[in-house]
Amino acid sequence: MNFPAMNNGRQTPAMETAADSSSSAFSFISKGWREVRDSADADLRLMKDRANSFKNIAASFDREIENLIYSATPTFTVPPIRQSSEIEFMKKLHPKMSEFRRVYSAPEISRKVMEKCGPRANLGIELSRIRSTIAAEVFGTVEEDMKGIIEFNKVRSEKLNEEGQFGEWEPIRVLKTRFREFEKKNSTVEIFAGFKKNEFVEKVKSSLKAICKEPQESKEVPPLDVPELLAVLVRQSGPFLDQFGIRRREPPAVDPDKISDELDLRIASVLQSTGHCSERGGSWTDFMKPDVTDGKRHVAIVTTASLPWMTGTAVNPLFRAAYLAKSAKQKVTLLVPWLCRSDQELVYPNNLTFGSPEEQENYIRNWLEESVGFKADFRISFYPGKFSRERRSIIPAGDTSQFIPSKNADIAILEEPEHLNWYHHGKRWTDKFNHVVGIVHTNYLEYIKREKNGALQAFFVKHINNLVTRAHCHRVLRLSAATQDMPKSVICNVHGVNPKFLKIGEKVAAERELGQQAFSKGAYFLGKMVWAKGYKELIDLLAKHKNDLNGFKLDVYGNGEDAHEVQSTAKRLDLNLNFQKGRDHADDSLQGYKVFINPSVSDVLCTATAEALAMGKFVVCADHPSNEFFSSFPNCLTYKTPEDFVAKVKEALANEPQPLTPEQRYNLSWEAATKRFIEYSELDRILNNEYSATTIRKSNGKAIARSVSMPTLSEMVDGGIAFAHYCLTGNEFLRLCTGAIPGTRDYGRQHCKDLHLLPPQVESPIYGW
Repeated sequence: MNFPAMNNGRQTPAMETAADSSSSAFSFISKGWREVRDSADADLRLMKDRANSFKNIAASFDREIENLIYSATPTFTVPPIRQSSEIEFMKKLHPKMSEFRRVYSAPEISRKVMEKCGPRANLGIELSRIRSTIAAEVFGTVEEDMKGIIEFNKVRSEKLNEEGQFGEWEPIRVLKTRFREFEKKNSTVEIFAGFKKNEFVEKVKSSLKAICKEPQESKEVPPLDVPELLAVLVRQSGPFLDQFGIRRREPPAVDPDKISDELDLRIASVLQSTGHCSERGGSWTDFMKPDVTDGKRHVAIVTTASLPWMTGTAVNPLFRAAYLAKSAKQKVTLLVPWLCRSDQELVYPNNLTFGSPEEQENYIRNWLEESVGFKADFRISFYPGKFSRERRSIIPAGDTSQFIPSKNADIAILEEPEHLNWYHHGKRWTDKFNHVVGIVHTNYLEYIKREKNGALQAFFVKHINNLVTRAHCHRVLRLSAATQDMPKSVICNVHGVNPKFLKIGEKVAAERELGQQAFSKGAYFLGKMVWAKGYKELIDLLAKHKNDLNGFKLDVYGNGEDAHEVQSTAKRLDLNLNFQKGRDHADDSLQGYKVFINPSVSDVLCTATAEALAMGKFVVCADHPSNEFFSSFPNCLTYKTPEDFVAKVKEALANEPQPLTPEQRYNLSWEAATKRFIEYSELDRILNNEYSATTIRKSNGKAIARSVSMPTLSEMVDGGIAFAHYCLTGNEFLRLCTGAIPGTRDYGRQHCKDLHLLPPQVESPIYGW
């Protein structure tokens, strides 16, 4: 047999490999043995600590009894016979207590306890049983009126004895006997006329009475009967039935609030009697605990557009974030879409593009600081988005909610909640956030009706919008009544105007006070040049009343997809329109106009109208729900008919607008808009910790905590809708059938590169590790 050469005393690679393997195996076995030894030592220390704890409990009980006895020193002179009897009793009682402690501290007791208790069992003496035994003997022989205060639980005692627990020991029986003898000996001694009570016994009774109170859970509460169950069902199904137009009617003589409060009290009492304990979370809710160590709540504003795209959903959320952060009462994060360079070239004006999110963030902050005049302290984050040419809007790619860390997932403000959730395939917003507010910006139904088969499309979109906003929002704010009616919604204008327009208005008012001419031009219109933005209505009105407005010239500013078609139509109808490229409404070239004309009825709340009023101009607009907020301003002239439109235009050209009052300027400001938003979104209650998911209601001085772990019927329906929506949006075929951009269920490689994200297959694997 041949052996390999040793090569001058050096080991071969094979021998080194074998040695390494042996060393690794020995190291692994040694490490395993150390872990077993450490675990065994820890268990032994735990058992020893529990045995010592057992002894300490017995000693503590001994001290409590002794303190109770010694605290019975009379504050007045007592007869010698009585005093000597008490001393004799104390002398007889103290050895028994020592014996009681010695028995409890015996090693065999500790050994038996350790045998019966597992490593995680809670060790403890049945002190309640000892107290019950003493109290039963003391109170049973002192007075008849003390009956029923404390009852000895015989069933529980028998069960404990059957399970091998400690029975009635000799020290306890001796203690009971001594108490009876002591009571009999002193029952004939009168301290005052009409009283046969011993002061020491009274103190024992009062102490034990305080310890052995009858628990409230023992009170029997009858369960809910059939009418009460039906009332609960009807009340919980109210929001669900409202979607079908079914509304319940209360009798005139019945106060519904009082009935609701009584029903809430009844439900609360039944739950309390069953020992039900509500905890946050569970299968229906997943409430997060935000990081509020600094006493500030976290507000995340999620929107569907970003600067430099000068659209309402890019500008208004930016101002909202700045003014919410200005109060310094909460931390604010603005979450905006990030577009790849190819989409940026389609969306952003003047061929402006960004190579990184940091570049775009700097652009946004510089523009904002120049507009508001202060440095806003809030965070800007980006989520992946793709531009849809057909919808002319940005669609989120992937789960947008994942870009808000869980520790900051407290309050969410969804700008255009229906838009954000059409194809949202991710975590439900109301599951991740404690309070979710949706703000409806756009009247999508009005735009869809103008398309082919618009009525049918609008029907489906209307119900889809209702379902997604209901499933993902706690509260919905509609800027005006021009939007569709949605569940959980209220109407309130929570938008303001850029402060620079208010400054222009103040400048105009100052010039007029000095007798200078503030407006040297006539009328103009400004807006994105698409038919739906009011251009169709404008051309129809001017074409119909071209003779009535003879000599009227209108300057039109705007860019858009329909620019060529709009201009060719105006030229064909021989309308006196002067088309110019779009520009900022605060541009110096626009400040000299006196009348702003806006015939659009597709807007929800026209920002250009608010800006024109802030600059002190006349505004001629349609009598439409979208203009209801502006109709209270004296410079806003609304028309109902085409003939009325002609009259309002002539009135505006012939007169001078009135200067804005301080109150009117404040109502147009973002300070007032932020105040309205905090009030109508119930954010003031959230920030002041007066309202949460577990609402506390008061009735007749009683507080009721609503159980989060027991969802109402409406919440169950919302959860079912959210689950069905999640399943449908997870299917790529169904997404494409409903108009989604291909590949938007997850973000792509370019977004991973731009935003430094892990691939979606790694971020959210199909199978867990």
